[in-house]
Amino acid sequence: MNNSRKKPIGKSKRVILVSGMSGAGKSTAMRVMEDMGYHCIDNFPVQLLSLLVDMIETSIDPRYSYIALSTSAIDFPEFLRCLKGEGIEVKVLFLDASDSVLLHRYKSTRRMHPLLLSNTCNTLEEAISVERQMFVEHTARTFISIDTSFLDAKELKDKLGRYFSKSSIPSFSISFISFGYKYGVPMDADLMIDVRFLPNPYWDVKLRPYSGNDKCVYDYVMEKTQTQEFLKRLTAFMDYAFEQYVKEGKNHFTVAIGCTGGQHRSVAITNYLYEHYHKKYNSYKEHRDIQEAVKENGEEK
Repeated sequence: MNNSRKKPIGKSKRVILVSGMSGAGKSTAMRVMEDMGYHCIDNFPVQLLSLLVDMIETSIDPRYSYIALSTSAIDFPEFLRCLKGEGIEVKVLFLDASDSVLLHRYKSTRRMHPLLLSNTCNTLEEAISVERQMFVEHTARTFISIDTSFLDAKELKDKLGRYFSKSSIPSFSISFISFGYKYGVPMDADLMIDVRFLPNPYWDVKLRPYSGNDKCVYDYVMEKTQTQEFLKRLTAFMDYAFEQYVKEGKNHFTVAIGCTGGQHRSVAITNYLYEHYHKKYNSYKEHRDIQEAVKENGEEK
């Protein structure tokens, strides 16, 4: 071991390890990261990782200050093990999507799954299942996980911009996402809250076409005794949990709040939680299904 090696000077280098399910958007994410100013490397040979780490640590070349590495499920464990170095800040971006979405994407693009190309699996369904099992033991809670099932390219770009801007990566940030159970649950949620037990504005025909973004619906949900007691207990739990996650070094936490359609109760609760926490933590909110739910109701305000 060469102890005379030059030590890094100044701020730490940043490496984003991009992985996840094939077809979940790694190529798109890498293009976005490149546009953001990261030096992007696809399919770097795992056998040369130690040399890359050494180069990142010692190089004064600005290209090696911000790096994004994309890797497959096969090499992912080795990348996690080797990407450790003095002065290197490593973040893991894990991209996922539902099996049905992955099947649709592969069939519509007519691309071959890597595990089919390597003759590891015989069918696309088997390849998706085997690959998901390969990731199971490595899905640590310190990963920044994004479910792309319902995202278009612009929405993915916006998320990556929030999480990985070169200006800063928040020490701890929270995403509050409302959704409708009828459209499926978010796969990237760290905590899922079901608010279908709260009084439902949907059954008031005057409120039905509105959403939790509108004052009339928001007030209807918030003024209920059940809601007030629920939020008192929920925020007490979250206050404690968030503090513990910060101590554990977690970077990002996603809270998904679901009601039946993702239009009324979940939207109102999401808005409340965002307002409650955004001054203390870097917070974001997203109403995943609100447009679809409003359109499905088919009524004008």
